[in-house]
Amino acid sequence: MGTQKKTSSSSEASEAPVIILQEDHLISPQRIDRDALKVLSRLQDAGHTAYLVGGGVRDLYMDKEPKDFDISTSARPGELRKLFRNSRTIGRRFRLVQIFFPGNHIIEVSTFRCRSEYDLEGTDKLLQSNNTFGSQVDDAFRRDLTINALMYDIKDGSILDYTGGVEDLKSRLIRIIGDPDRRITRDPVRMLRAVRHAARSDFSIEEQTWKAIQKHRAKLNLCPVSRIRDELLKDLRGGASRKWVELALDSGLFGELFPFYNDLLLKGKDNLKYRQELVAALAVADRLHEKGNCIPEYMLIGLLLLPWAMYTFPVLANSTDQNRGDAYAMSLTIRKKLDINLLHLNLKKETREQIAGLLSHIPLFASNDGGTWPNWLSKKSYFKERSHFYMMYREAGGGKPVKALIVPRTSAKPKLKKKRGSSGGGRNPVFSRKEQKGGVFGFKR
Repeated sequence: MGTQKKTSSSSEASEAPVIILQEDHLISPQRIDRDALKVLSRLQDAGHTAYLVGGGVRDLYMDKEPKDFDISTSARPGELRKLFRNSRTIGRRFRLVQIFFPGNHIIEVSTFRCRSEYDLEGTDKLLQSNNTFGSQVDDAFRRDLTINALMYDIKDGSILDYTGGVEDLKSRLIRIIGDPDRRITRDPVRMLRAVRHAARSDFSIEEQTWKAIQKHRAKLNLCPVSRIRDELLKDLRGGASRKWVELALDSGLFGELFPFYNDLLLKGKDNLKYRQELVAALAVADRLHEKGNCIPEYMLIGLLLLPWAMYTFPVLANSTDQNRGDAYAMSLTIRKKLDINLLHLNLKKETREQIAGLLSHIPLFASNDGGTWPNWLSKKSYFKERSHFYMMYREAGGGKPVKALIVPRTSAKPKLKKKRGSSGGGRNPVFSRKEQKGGVFGFKR
């Protein structure tokens, strides 16, 4: 009794959604962000169709706390800007409208997109930039994964499911919408998204989707570098990087992302050893993430590179072979290798330098790891970050768990710079404030 088919007299009747009624799921308006509710209500009051969509609906259905509350609507970007003056339009491939609220809170709203890309009409191999609009049906089928295509209606509290996402959530399955071979060919980044969601949710990947990922993994090289880099950083930051790297290794995606690792993980006699070391290093990051730490991206990439670095530079594993001066020379050597091996990810020069510094100083910290750090070492400008990284390296090898926080998460608002003339710095104004005693130039009125 919990679901029903939507009836329609239009051409959409053959694709009517399964509707999950309010009493048959855990989502309620009380669990939805207040600003998102304001946006949904204003859109519907203005006569537009609008739904809460994507990961927010998925997480609420699974009784999790969503990170984002995204909205899709029939309103066009221009109409959204007129309704919400506190907004701006972003995006090149498809325009989104960001609506700003107090506390630097942003709600993203997209217009329903058309389904031409999903139907894969034409001869284009990769998804082309477009800004064409469609219906809510088109928008649901154009999404990547079934579990991210659910729509929640605040009017009656129902969930609209066009793609079987609710059943996949119940079965704990990750499934690409439509024919996975065709959809991956159109946009290979979908492979990374499928693996990431499987890792974060601890779901299995549906068989046809998994076979398509293994078959088309080399097509990642056709995607823009910026998209691959951004997706990779999401994978590492999400708190499920250990599970992610296991799936990436098993599917072959890891070898496409980091081809310099293939000799170690696929061909070497100790390939299982290096795989275990890689998993152990990222497991440390996941444990710290669970404890409330936000690890910088250069440290996350440094952890991911640990087995490769130890194999390529054996001196890193021998603390007796390095003195203070050797660390700098070693960092230059590692940096040259990173410039070549990470070229395809287009990482910033500063990031590569930071990674090289972390790796090159491991022997120095290992040789001085005696319970308390020497005074000369603890006064170094690099001490905090590189000692933290060394302790993560030590934990990955079976040592003591890291106790210190790397970068504590905080919700505190950034301090605004005070304007000139305000108290706390800068030049005072010629005229005194009203609340101060005295008048112009300090003379009494």
